Amino acid sequence: MPLSLKQQQHQQQQLNADLPVIHNLPVHDVIQQKVDSISALKWESDQEDAFFVADIGEVYRQHLRWKSQLPRIEPFFAIKSNPDPMVVKLLAAIGLGFDCASKSEIQQVLAEGVEPERIIYANPCKQASFIRYAAQQNVAKMTFDNAEELHKIKLLYPNAEVVLRILTDDSASLCQLGLKFGAPMESVPSLLQTAKDLDLNVVGVSFHVGSGCQDEYAFEDAVLRARKAFDIAESMGFSLSLLDVGGGFPGADVKDGITFEKVAAILGPTVDAHFPPHVRVIAEPGRYFVASAFTICTHVIGRRTVKAENETQYMYYVNDGMYGSFNCILFDHQEVYPRVWSRGGKKYAATLKATEEEEETFTSSIWGPTCDSIDCLATEAKLPVLEDGDWIYWENMGAYTNCAASKFNGFKRSDITYTNTFE
Repeated sequence: MPLSLKQQQHQQQQLNADLPVIHNLPVHDVIQQKVDSISALKWESDQEDAFFVADIGEVYRQHLRWKSQLPRIEPFFAIKSNPDPMVVKLLAAIGLGFDCASKSEIQQVLAEGVEPERIIYANPCKQASFIRYAAQQNVAKMTFDNAEELHKIKLLYPNAEVVLRILTDDSASLCQLGLKFGAPMESVPSLLQTAKDLDLNVVGVSFHVGSGCQDEYAFEDAVLRARKAFDIAESMGFSLSLLDVGGGFPGADVKDGITFEKVAAILGPTVDAHFPPHVRVIAEPGRYFVASAFTICTHVIGRRTVKAENETQYMYYVNDGMYGSFNCILFDHQEVYPRVWSRGGKKYAATLKATEEEEETFTSSIWGPTCDSIDCLATEAKLPVLEDGDWIYWENMGAYTNCAASKFNGFKRSDITYTNTFE
């Protein structure tokens, strides 16, 4: 029986109640409101916890930027980089595909109404029960790079649309994924022959130049390798229709060196030159969409004065760290940059560069809250003298941060406040 209008309205109210509040203010205004509210509640338990501000509008701007620079290539968001529910809701709503690496990630995406055709199970080594789940949900596209995986897929999901992941030169990347995944070119014929013997449906080729790629020409080399794999497959009777150019795309925070525009200027024309229009081309960007969309604010919870030979130095302790949101320093080789937000209850200058001309700064190190000495966020920051209760903020903290945070030493993960600056 269809729901009445009143029932529909009640259902929508319940759905809206489950969604977090989204502000329509600049990120810095949201930070100030949050800090002001914390100051007003200074006797409340845990009121000074670190927090993120996520700009959903920035994610959407990155979507428009992608469409402008790489119109042929369909982005399948690498949800592993940041499975934040509001980010996923937005990207699902505007029609993006998703790169998933586990059953849980597939479940999250399907729960947002994403069709199975918009998902690629891009993990070359999959748990058997996860493959069975993908089969149950008709998530057909999945990668492989070894014969054992093909036999597993044949047993558990014989109708899968399998994609051969080849090895590329990722020596210029911060995270060299080729150490773990990717079939060398010399093994391509034998793998394809195995797929043919098993009567599996090979639909395409994928690669990944590595996370944090530092050389735009790595994409060109990888596309040429993929073309060779296509040619080998076609010579063996396969008719491939999909090219997956993987991830490694820089975010909006990258202004110098390898920028997204430089990658697009190489990748787009190379794909067009070597793959006819009937070949569908997808990618697996992660940090590209989310890196610049998240800012984290940390509270100074302690200070230690260090007397060096010729100067006074300071050690500051904040309430999120290496075992929390800043795990990106260790696992993703990210460089993070502290900025002073407020001091003595008053808003500070927007950037350290501006303050260096106005006020004396000291060599300072910044440490996370745990009892582990590896929990160091910055070793030689130039900061003015700070006190307990001051705030430090860190921009470009949206990729591989909160998603990999632990609760080591009993510290909680930082909460997220949302805004939308897209106009």
